[in-house]
Amino acid sequence: MVDAKMLNKMSSAPGFIAALDQSGGSTPGALRLYGVSESDYQGDEEMFRLIHAMRVRIMSAPAFSGDKVIGAILFERTMDGDVDGQAVPSYLWEKRGVVPFLKVDKGLNAEENGVQTMKPMPDLDALLIRGREKGIFGTKMRSVIGHADKAGIAAVVQQQFEVARQIIGQGLMPIIEPEVSIKSPTKEQAEVILRDEIAQQLDKLPAGETVMLKLTIPTVDDFYAPLIAHKSVVRVVALSGGYSTADACEKLSHNHGMIASFSRALAENLRVTMSDAEFDTSLAKTIDQIYTASVQ
Repeated sequence: MVDAKMLNKMSSAPGFIAALDQSGGSTPGALRLYGVSESDYQGDEEMFRLIHAMRVRIMSAPAFSGDKVIGAILFERTMDGDVDGQAVPSYLWEKRGVVPFLKVDKGLNAEENGVQTMKPMPDLDALLIRGREKGIFGTKMRSVIGHADKAGIAAVVQQQFEVARQIIGQGLMPIIEPEVSIKSPTKEQAEVILRDEIAQQLDKLPAGETVMLKLTIPTVDDFYAPLIAHKSVVRVVALSGGYSTADACEKLSHNHGMIASFSRALAENLRVTMSDAEFDTSLAKTIDQIYTASVQ
């Protein structure tokens, strides 16, 4: 069973989820945006040390609290790290009031039928058990939809829900993330197929089993309202998908009941060279902006 206090916060508290889960492939880009170039470090270990330092700076900033940031999605290495000697998941929940999630997918397969399904996760049960023991509440896993291909989208959603049932079985809350690329030439049509496929899978869930959904901000405002209202959905969150903070927030504000789960948009204006005061002020401004868009 998922933690009742965390579930209550995740289902009803105002605010948004911070995505701090850049993995090996996306870390160099996140560091570049932060002002750290590839020439500033050698090898993966140093790279991960630098990104962890950035995440610690974000997580320990005054504005990063459960008043507005109700959850945070972590990369596995971040879950295994610490903040001032305290394990990250317990630090987030006990010190900041932020519900911890874990990114569990291992990346994407090559595109087929206009989509990229998730790579196999043979060690998922062991990771879920380890995450639960560390105080993780839920998980996140991402697929990508590039075109409005019915067979492809059905395969993505079916795989997501199969893995979600495995996650539920380990007492954790799955965030299902079938991202529709904002660059897709058939984005709106893909969203129609996606909504129908998700609704069918939700209707098949046994009574009492619930999931969260992380979706690209739709082309049509409030398009995912039926999913938000579904009895098996705890929360629907939005990914920024490459939109700037301003664009993502503006688009999100037109989708009632959908809250943000931004990664790049959250850290867009943060730089390694900032003083702590400058960093905290910039992050607080961005958190206020994303929070406002999430509660409208």
